Amino acid sequence: MGTVTLGVSIAVPEPYGSLLQERRAGFGDPAAHGIPTHVTLLPPTEVDAARLPAVRAHLAAVAAAGRSFPMRLSGTGTFRPLSPVVFVQVVEGASACSWLQRQVRDASGPLARELAFPYHPHVTVAHGIPDEAMDRAYEELAGFEAAWTVGSFALYEQGSDGVWRELYEYEFGAGRPSKGVPAQGSPVDEPAATRT
Repeated sequence: MGTVTLGVSIAVPEPYGSLLQERRAGFGDPAAHGIPTHVTLLPPTEVDAARLPAVRAHLAAVAAAGRSFPMRLSGTGTFRPLSPVVFVQVVEGASACSWLQRQVRDASGPLARELAFPYHPHVTVAHGIPDEAMDRAYEELAGFEAAWTVGSFALYEQGSDGVWRELYEYEFGAGRPSKGVPAQGSPVDEPAATRT
């Protein structure tokens, strides 16, 4: 069956998601349109495809134990010089994101893994592009603000074309997959919850 590359994240809703995706593309980041705007809970992780049912069951249990929480983004930050990333800061909801990502990566579950860096919830707006463009992203989005209530998270798979596509969205409290939110700037060809 082979392996699949999975990620788990909280989607940034419209109109903010598309706005930040377009800004990321405008700064010259070639990955912008292949990555829906998000807050990561599980970074790209290679998993045996046969384990997908166990992954889905695990994420459903995590969602069932979770509850909605307020999220607010404000201003910019950077991981430079350690990592070539400029991001929009999560100023409310970070502790809930930290709790969720620990549950997703729980040592007893199918997505157990160590992280290369300590977990820091954020929304990437520039990655691995020239310093001048990184500086522009940092300065031009310094006044960015967004707020919403997070009611779910989603499982994504990276295709052979490098594009991340939503497989399932999990609502807090219910734990069941729900109809997904389309990736920013992409038409939906079928409900996310029906994809296999």
